[in-house]
Amino acid sequence: MPAPTADLFADCAPPGTADEVVTAILARPGLRVERIVSTGQASPPGFWYDQPEDEWVLLLAGAAGLWIEGEAEPRVLGPGHHLLLPARCRHRVEWTSPEGPTVWLCVFCQPSTETVSPS
Repeated sequence: MPAPTADLFADCAPPGTADEVVTAILARPGLRVERIVSTGQASPPGFWYDQPEDEWVLLLAGAAGLWIEGEAEPRVLGPGHHLLLPARCRHRVEWTSPEGPTVWLCVFCQPSTETVSPS
């Protein structure tokens, strides 16, 4: 029996939410897929993500500034922009659009054995 169909854009802007909303889409050993909905949130001052797994990020809606440690300024992301953040690539969300939901699709997986730069 096939799995039910789901909509990544359903319930993207829950009213009155002060925090990002993280929804698990799929989890398997060594693999995790999440939808994250931001509504103006950013990483706390001085906070950097430093994860043990690779993360592929796709922005589906909205806009965001993603700062990768060592780069001169944040990368501005819009719908359709995607990049791979290799394991231990320190990064932070500098801003997300307060004007509507910013919808991220994030795929976390075991790190590659090759040296990879953020792309």
